Amino acid sequence: MARYNDAVCRLCRREGQKLFLKGDRCYTEKCALERRAYAPGMHGQGRSKTSEYGQQLREKQKAKRYYGLLESQFHKYYEMAVQSKGQTGENLLALCESRLDNVVYRLGFAMSRPEARQLVTHAHFTVNGRKVNIPSFLVKPGMVIAIAQGSRDLEKLKQNVEANAFRQPPQWLEYDRDNLVAKVVGVPQKSDIDLPIEEHLIVELYSK
Repeated sequence: MARYNDAVCRLCRREGQKLFLKGDRCYTEKCALERRAYAPGMHGQGRSKTSEYGQQLREKQKAKRYYGLLESQFHKYYEMAVQSKGQTGENLLALCESRLDNVVYRLGFAMSRPEARQLVTHAHFTVNGRKVNIPSFLVKPGMVIAIAQGSRDLEKLKQNVEANAFRQPPQWLEYDRDNLVAKVVGVPQKSDIDLPIEEHLIVELYSK
């Protein structure tokens, strides 16, 4: 499957916001957006008025990049959101939040979503006691996520857990820090998502 392999800092500069794709680096002065707060490319510093369509497109691109999704994946979630009860935009974000790689990031087991994706791919986590190596796996209420027994001594995971000890997981995740186990106790709500995404613009774009 195709995957974006260029410098991810360009994505943050293009959206004009930190997407936190580089972990610790995003919180330091080395962050590309801190040093060059304008879009990449030779016309990046030029002023241009964004159309209504342009605003909708940028919002969709920003959401995709936050979660590390391809267009086909993101559109699939949109179609699922349309068929679900409730507001389509909120359903869309809830689906993105329910991905296993995002859950791993939210729990503080990874410093960024790209790193969480890699850790999941390497089968370092279990869901209901079984190893899962599919980052797009959607968790549901009642499921239990934990670090696989054979991965608990992995130095990288230990460092991440210690570095993120201050991070509070969203209310729909019940996290036992002592045993490094979390249970899904609800469905992600809009209030649980701390990303500056205007989901209604995405719905308007896809509805055209």
